[in-house]
Amino acid sequence: MKLTSLIWLASVVNASVGGGRNENVAFKSFKVLRVNADHREADLKSAFETLSVIELNHNHGYSADATFDLAVPPEHLEAFEALNFTATVLSDDLSADIAAEGPLGNYPEPDDGLPGLSWFDSYHAYEDHIRYWADLQGSFANNSELIQAGLSFEGRPIQGIHLWGSGGKGSKPAVFFNGNVHAREWITSMVVEYLLYQIVTGYKNDTAVQTALDNYDFYVLPIVNPDGFVYTQTDNRLWRKNRQTRDNTTEVGTDINRNWSVGFGGDGSSSNPGSETFSGYQPGDAPETAALMDFAQDLATDKGIKLYIDWHSYAQVVLLSYGYTCDEFPSNIDRQISLAGETAARIAQPYNTTFDYGPGCLVLYQSSGNGRDYMTDAAGTEFGWGIELRSTPYGFLLPADQILPSGIEIWEGMKYLWANM
Repeated sequence: MKLTSLIWLASVVNASVGGGRNENVAFKSFKVLRVNADHREADLKSAFETLSVIELNHNHGYSADATFDLAVPPEHLEAFEALNFTATVLSDDLSADIAAEGPLGNYPEPDDGLPGLSWFDSYHAYEDHIRYWADLQGSFANNSELIQAGLSFEGRPIQGIHLWGSGGKGSKPAVFFNGNVHAREWITSMVVEYLLYQIVTGYKNDTAVQTALDNYDFYVLPIVNPDGFVYTQTDNRLWRKNRQTRDNTTEVGTDINRNWSVGFGGDGSSSNPGSETFSGYQPGDAPETAALMDFAQDLATDKGIKLYIDWHSYAQVVLLSYGYTCDEFPSNIDRQISLAGETAARIAQPYNTTFDYGPGCLVLYQSSGNGRDYMTDAAGTEFGWGIELRSTPYGFLLPADQILPSGIEIWEGMKYLWANM
């Protein structure tokens, strides 16, 4: 195999080994590679199954310049190298990169009932996130409420915050955000919480915040895969799916972002329960997805949904519909591309972090049964988006000192988006 040595300190992409019901995965000596497909995607797919190679991410579909980020276990590295793909080494030891992410932080001492920006100095335990949402809501009690969209497979509430402005509760079209659809993408809930923090603390004196909240009701669910999220903190940091068990298989988990009804079962999803992109057997048979679809329909039939963003990492791209097809586009695609481009330009201003933008199937990869396509076609959302947060050179395990910069750059983009959509 042709390898280019490029070891990125503290860089890691995400891996998940197997799908058993009891895991404690350390990823000792797993090597992470960025592999050029070279029109040999069939060979790569075979390696995923026969050599326990984990597909972590890929870009630009299966075109000639497609690249795949893969985690290769040490016992299968020699066999994978024999396939003779051109690859770049991203990490020599995945377990060391996980350790470098640092410990979970303690809950900061609140100031007037609300933790300050020190909340964003580290990642946090799930129970602390729940407390943080309650503290946010309590500090903005006249313009917010805690909400619940449903229950996870293991019975945890899918919860968050509803915020409104001068028009009163439920008086305006919806802005709907959800984070941590994929359990291992911890940065997504932190960035969503940063947006909440800026809204709650800025409404009194920031005219941009006032205008946004007076024009739209915000419905924000920071962690919609709570079972998977908790599992990443107890057993397997790099778990992706929910924790759903099914009859007649020992494999665990459904990809919540392949289980929506629009485009269900198409390319970019899998019917194999052991796959990271397992779609489930029918639309909405993952309880988390079913709850989100019902919640979206409630918003759609009330005042409608202006904007939906499904937050992910890592790729640095603003994803528009569609993901399930590369040949069809929403009727307002030109308007969406223009708005996404300007939003990406604002995101780049604080730190020069460059975001691509466009229909997901064209700028990233095909993904059938995803949330933004459902929001666009089934819930009548004007702007059904996904945003993949900052990545290189860190991958999924973004160091804690990148949390605040990630939030700051996204905040600049969101202020522009809300004012111009």
